[in-house]
Amino acid sequence: MTDAPLTESSLSSFIAGLPKAELHVHHVGSASPRIVSELAARHPGTVPSDLEELKRFFEFRDFAHFIDVYLAVVDIIRTPEDVRTLTYEVAREMAEGQRLRYAELTCTPYTSVRPDRDDIGMPIEAYTEAIEDARVAAERDFGLVLRWIYDIPGESGLPAAEATLYYALEHGPEALVGFGLGGPEIGVPRPQFQPHFDAARARGLHSVPHAGETTGPDTVWDAVRVLGAERIGHGTSSVGDPALLEHLAAEGITLEVCPSSNIATRAVATLAEHPLAAFVEAGVPVTINSDDPPMFGTTLNDEYAVAAELLSLDRDGVADLSRAAVRASFAPEDVKARILAEIDDHVG
Repeated sequence: MTDAPLTESSLSSFIAGLPKAELHVHHVGSASPRIVSELAARHPGTVPSDLEELKRFFEFRDFAHFIDVYLAVVDIIRTPEDVRTLTYEVAREMAEGQRLRYAELTCTPYTSVRPDRDDIGMPIEAYTEAIEDARVAAERDFGLVLRWIYDIPGESGLPAAEATLYYALEHGPEALVGFGLGGPEIGVPRPQFQPHFDAARARGLHSVPHAGETTGPDTVWDAVRVLGAERIGHGTSSVGDPALLEHLAAEGITLEVCPSSNIATRAVATLAEHPLAAFVEAGVPVTINSDDPPMFGTTLNDEYAVAAELLSLDRDGVADLSRAAVRASFAPEDVKARILAEIDDHVG
C-alpha cells in the first residue's frame, strides 16, 4: 500500500496489460452474450440468439435477474459440444480481454450430467472429455493454463454431493485440483458435507468452499474447521469476527474476494463499506476475482481497478495483487515462476 494512487487512465492501461491469475470464477457464469448467442442458435426457443437482445438481457438489474440469466445459460448447455464451446470461448475471452495467464475455473458437473433427470443431461465421461479438450486447446492457442475445481451445488443437497464426489474421484480430469461448495448458504449447513470433503482431500484435492458471503462468520469457521478449507470463496462476513481474522491470517488461509459480486448479491451495501481493506490490515491473504463477470456486468480488469481504489494502490501494489493470486493458486511451480516473471517484466 502507498499514498500515491495511479490516475484513472494510467491505472486502466497498467491493469489491462498486467498478466493475471484468477482463482474464483465460475464456468457457466463466465458465458458472455457472444458465447450465449452461439449456443442459443443451436437450441432455439430457450433464450434469444440475437446478440443485441442478449446484451440487454444480460444487463444486471438485481440478484433475482442474475439467477434468471444463469439458469437460462445452464438450460442451453445440453451437449458435450456445447460444454466444449463454452469452455474454449470463455478461455479466449479470459486470455485476450483480461490478460489471464492462469485460471482455476469452478465447474458444476452435476448441472450438466443431471443424474436426477432422464430427459436431459450427458454422461460424465463426455463432460470430462469436453472440458479437457478445450483446456488443452486453450493453452495451445491462447497461452492460458486452466485448472478445474468441481463444486457441489449446495441447494441440491447430499445427492449432489455424492454425485460430485463420484465425478471427481472416479472421472476426475487430469487438471482437476480442487473440491468446492457453492450455491445458497442460508439453510445449507457446511458440516453435512464433511465426509465428501474428507474423501476429496484424502485423494489430494484442495478444499475451496464458498462461505461467509450471505451468512455470518460461523459459516467460515465451519468451512475451515470442518471442511479443511485452504481458501475461502468470498468470506465477506469474516470481518465481523476478529478471532476469525486472526486465525485466517495465522494459518495463511486466503479469501477469494469478489467486490462487484458482493455488491450485486447485497453481501455488502456499498463499495465504501467493503471489508477488503480490513482484511489486508488484519494480515489476511486476499486475491481479487470476478466470480460471474458478464452476469454481474464486470471484468477482472474492473475488479482490479476497484481494489486499487479501495486500497489506494500504486503500480507495485496492483502488481502485488496479481502476484498474490499466482502464489495462492494450485498451479504447477514452473507455471507460477513463469507468470511471476511476466508480472515483473510488465512492472519494469
